[in-house]
Parts: sequence; C-alpha cells; structure tokens
Amino acid sequence: MKIITTPDPRLREKSTKARFDDPETAKIIAEMKKASLSWEKAHPFELSAAMAAPQLGFNKRIIIIRDDLEDKKNNNFTAFLNPEVIKVEGKEEKDYEGCLSVPFYYGLVPRPKKAKIKAFLENGTEVRIKVEDSLARTFLHEIDHLNGILFIDHIKNDKTAFFKMNDKGDLDPVDYDKEIKNNKELFPNED
Repeated sequence: MKIITTPDPRLREKSTKARFDDPETAKIIAEMKKASLSWEKAHPFELSAAMAAPQLGFNKRIIIIRDDLEDKKNNNFTAFLNPEVIKVEGKEEKDYEGCLSVPFYYGLVPRPKKAKIKAFLENGTEVRIKVEDSLARTFLHEIDHLNGILFIDHIKNDKTAFFKMNDKGDLDPVDYDKEIKNNKELFPNED
C-alpha cells in the first residue's frame, strides 16, 4: 500500500473508532507494519518509528509504534486501537519530528514531556500507560493523525522550526519565506 502524503485531504479527516473483533482491523495493522518497514528500507538514514491508519487511507483509530525506537533491527511494532490522551504533564520541549506523510520536511515541534494514554491492544485488552520523552512524543504525534492534525500544524508560524534532510542524513534549516510560508502542498487551505 502506498503511504498518502500532503496535501491529500484524507490526512485532515477525523478517524472513527476501530473494533478489535473486526477482521478488517487485523488486515489494516498488517498493512501498516508492511508499509512502515518498506518505507524504512528506502530511507537509509531514517527509522520508521510509528504510523497511523489514516496514513494508508484507512479512517480508523489505529496506530502502531515500534517496540524499540532506537533499534532499526527490531522490526516489531505494537498496535493500539482507539488511543486517547488522558493527561499531559511537564514543560513543553522542542524536538525534531518527521512524518512519512510529510516527505522531505522535519520540524522542531513543542510537545509535553510526559503523557498518560488509554488504548486497547489488538486482542481487546485495555491498557493505560505512562509515557515520556521520545515515546510520549511518538504517541502524541500519532494520536494527532487520528484527529486530522499533522506535526507541521504545531509549527506553521515558526520561521526557525522547519528543516530538510540532506544526502548525508543531516538536517539543514529551510528558508521559511521562500519554501514554507505559501507552500500549498503543506498548507493547502491557507490563504
């Protein structure tokens, strides 16, 4: 399956609840894992940490998160159905985020350091977890997808927050006024 990218309007839709007892849910999760790892093979400097179902055009509240966000050799993901943020804590910190659906661009995105998440596992088990640092950022990024929000929405007015990866895997600042401000692919509904 092809990962959909901006400005595809499906990325801006709110997702509907997923059911663990629906056979379609397992198929969606399998497709998400396959697409995530396929994307990663084509991007040698990057790790596919997570994905939300809307990124494949499925309007369901499903996300997958890699079991180890530091180890590219670990190809295991955990699926979370109907995740929701119960609480965020801590001072917002800026850190780099990229997105499979926003090709080429990265951003310094402010997010809370900690979050409490409620979700269901693929087998229907309810979980409540406390996450922090990069795992909190990953959950918040993916849950945003389920609500039609992209990381670029958090930084769209910050001239210093956008970056592009060069051919060595380093992030270089982007000229906001020339490349971002009026970019209809990134912000199609802006006037």
